[in-house]
Amino acid sequence: MLKEFREFILKGNMLDLAIGVIIGAAFGNVVKAFTELLLSAITFGTGTTEVGAVPLAKKMVDGKEKLIDLGPFLNSIISLLIVGFALFLVVKAYTLAKQRFEKPAAPQGPAELPADVKLLAEIRDLLKNKA
Repeated sequence: MLKEFREFILKGNMLDLAIGVIIGAAFGNVVKAFTELLLSAITFGTGTTEVGAVPLAKKMVDGKEKLIDLGPFLNSIISLLIVGFALFLVVKAYTLAKQRFEKPAAPQGPAELPADVKLLAEIRDLLKNKA
């Protein structure tokens, strides 16, 4: 039972899928924060004042200029980097565990050729001798 569990855990496909889901969720948060920031800047940041156009870094809310909040976007990027680094450490530990538990391949001698390959080799040799 323990051996089967170890084989199940050490399968690469399961780990790849889990990493893809986790990184995808973290990247989804970055995209969501970016689009909210971008939409906020486009929607509210194009108004005019007596002096001229409102800079993209500011937005009009209830007739007052306010800075666009970059916090959620920066927070999602930092979270993505932290999650990515943590997953890197998990994959590194997985690789070390896999190397530890896998038995090194024993050197093997020349493999026995199948009968049809032997027959074809004989035919080739006969044709060489005939020519």
